[in-house]
Amino acid sequence: MKIQILKGATDVKGAVQVNPREDEYILSFRTGKATAAQVAKDLHSEEPLAPWGIKSTQESELFEHLGLAEPKTLKDALWAGVCPPCVKDYRRRDVAWMEIYIENLDSEQARVYLRAF
Repeated sequence: MKIQILKGATDVKGAVQVNPREDEYILSFRTGKATAAQVAKDLHSEEPLAPWGIKSTQESELFEHLGLAEPKTLKDALWAGVCPPCVKDYRRRDVAWMEIYIENLDSEQARVYLRAF
């Protein structure tokens, strides 16, 4: 994913799910809200962070394996998606799609969820 986890981030968790066609990479950490917004900005998404809006009940096990809720099930999570090759982000040319979800934990902290494949 080529994500720089900034100083001060805590509760960092990540994993790779190896699949026959494409591997999925997940990463999550807790940080300040301003830092979370900066991580999202660094993805170069053509669309800004926006409310996810669709509370999913779809069973998924990616983040659950890390002891976390699936980000698509979180109420009021912010979301952005990006195709790194499409926006000429050559740092991440090895992945076709990336998603970021940001969960506001309190007035100062947020949890960042990243997924790439």
